[in-house]
Amino acid sequence: MKIRLVMLLSVGALALVIGLAIVSVPARALTTAHEPHSATTWQSGEVEAIRPSDVFTSYVYLPIVSGFDPCTPIPGESYDVLLVSPPRTDRPAEVHADLNLALRGYELTNAYKGLVDYKGGIDPNAPQLPGLFADDRTATFSNVYQVHHWNWECNCRGPVITDTEVTLAGLAVTPGETVHVPGSGYDIGGYEVLVLYASPDRITLKYTGEDNVVKGYTLHVENICVEPTLLALYQTWNEQGREYLPALRAGQAFGRARSSEIGVAVRDTGAFMDPRSRKDWWQGR
Repeated sequence: MKIRLVMLLSVGALALVIGLAIVSVPARALTTAHEPHSATTWQSGEVEAIRPSDVFTSYVYLPIVSGFDPCTPIPGESYDVLLVSPPRTDRPAEVHADLNLALRGYELTNAYKGLVDYKGGIDPNAPQLPGLFADDRTATFSNVYQVHHWNWECNCRGPVITDTEVTLAGLAVTPGETVHVPGSGYDIGGYEVLVLYASPDRITLKYTGEDNVVKGYTLHVENICVEPTLLALYQTWNEQGREYLPALRAGQAFGRARSSEIGVAVRDTGAFMDPRSRKDWWQGR
């Protein structure tokens, strides 16, 4: 009888542990020409996207069930820094709504989840978003969103941008897959982009050498684990006054997907564009 009782208790405890583990796993959806400069080389060595809201929310990234940590260093990657063209950003990057997209936030919308065709001119040198993926694929749009305006007078969030139906795309990925710098026809002294902002779960990339989004293309990528060596490099130079910032080459991996969706927003001279536009970001697809 004693042996049987111990066995029953052990089974019950195991069931409780499994039950708690299941409850702890979150849902898999997003809920809510250029002048060359000197460079220095530095060597490198869960789970869903955030939902924007009217309040700042803390998120706990739980381990993927497989046990793979998307925040491990990416083998073979090394990162450089590049002299930044003046002027510097007029406020700390983490509280600058043009650099840190989390401040603006974004909302789920019901627009078409796929490529759309717009009339108008084409820039053959625009960044091509298939380059986000190692296999250069045309993305599957899992969700679409609208980014918020920013009111610079009150330094506060405004209503969603409605110039286009969609200003941020949720792209389907495999958790843990690497995310790469999309190539373009532009370069910054042999590099493709500057890292204007990086945090553990998002990055802002600029296709010109200035510390702002005023001209040229800017790319925001959400719900990734920024490669830890790259993140540390950014943090070091950000704290030292941003005279230099990390510079990446086309195709270089800068992080891994935290879950089954990454968020991508594209800007041209500061304006948020439709990331679904075939003629702009998915040419030939």
